[in-house]
Amino acid sequence: MKALHSIDPALPDDVDPERVWYASYGSNTHVNRLVFYLRGGRLPGTTRVHPGCRDPRMPARSIPVELGGAMYFATESPVWGGGRAFYDPGAEGRVLARAHLVTAGQFSDIAAQEMYGEPGSGIDLGEVLTLGTAVLGDGRYETLVCAGQVDGLPVLTFTAPWTMHDVRWNPPSAAYVRHLASGLLSAGAWDAEAVASYLAACPGAAGHWPERAITDLLRE
Repeated sequence: MKALHSIDPALPDDVDPERVWYASYGSNTHVNRLVFYLRGGRLPGTTRVHPGCRDPRMPARSIPVELGGAMYFATESPVWGGGRAFYDPGAEGRVLARAHLVTAGQFSDIAAQEMYGEPGSGIDLGEVLTLGTAVLGDGRYETLVCAGQVDGLPVLTFTAPWTMHDVRWNPPSAAYVRHLASGLLSAGAWDAEAVASYLAACPGAAGHWPERAITDLLRE
């Protein structure tokens, strides 16, 4: 099993870094899905076409990390059906994630695509690196979060502007749960039992997806 990388919760001194860690807690824990955000193309099984990043290179590294806070499922995904994964950094708990080492420009372009925007707009990371959060809009993934640092580089992700208690939870689909579980498993730090236990306890999944059912999905 791979060792977890500890996140230093201190905000970085450098507010204009060349590289950052993009911490994915959702579908981009899978590198074979992240590639569509980097290189562009139509996601398998969907009609959505990603333009890709201006810099299509794959991450220099991908490491398992745990973020402070909670993951929950809400809204309705047009791609997967059922609830989407969101991150509440102010909640109690831990979030299993995979941090990809990318350039600041690549992170900006990935975030733009999640916001249904066009890469190349050059999202200003100064606010999130200074304050820890930056609300760029009221959309579902338009709030940036800096969880701290790994190896002196900022750990960044994005989520919704609301908290987990401000929105109705929605159970995720089987396809989405399978994808998240296998993505986390591929990080190499957690076994199937740990991943299933974690996902089964996330608000929105709890009471709808027992550990055994998630373990069975991983076997399919």
